[in-house]
Amino acid sequence: MQDDHGLSRRALLATAAGFPVLMSLSGRAGADPLPLVTVSKDPSCGCCNGWVAHLEAAGFPVRVAESADLDGLKQRLGVPAALASCHTAEVDGYVVEGHVPATAIRRLLAERPDATGLAVPGMPAGSPGMDGPGVEPEPYEAFLFGPTTTQSFGRFLGSKDI
Repeated sequence: MQDDHGLSRRALLATAAGFPVLMSLSGRAGADPLPLVTVSKDPSCGCCNGWVAHLEAAGFPVRVAESADLDGLKQRLGVPAALASCHTAEVDGYVVEGHVPATAIRRLLAERPDATGLAVPGMPAGSPGMDGPGVEPEPYEAFLFGPTTTQSFGRFLGSKDI
């Protein structure tokens, strides 16, 4: 069946079905790309790979550098010993220590506070990279830190704000 303009019902439906896809692509085309996250980790650490996968799923480009001297790197980058975890990342001038959710990193980059970076100390169950089948997530906190101060940046359950 055609209308007065020579457009078939099938063509009209196909065009309408493709509209949401085109709109989603046009929104991404104008968005600024996320900065590269360089993750330094121990070669034998598996949870770090899970955190990398979490970042990639959130749209961050990631480069992994395996290192046997993570303690020296943490010290050079100013990570306080009390906030240490199993891997250290660098992104757009900030340090990200441990299993920090991608949403917190996005907020850090949007707000650009005067700080060294973010940290989730230890390895909280259910945090990105520490999640998986049968893991009961526990609430945990991300901290904004600098040379002289540390303050809460948010509380999380899994990768979600609470």
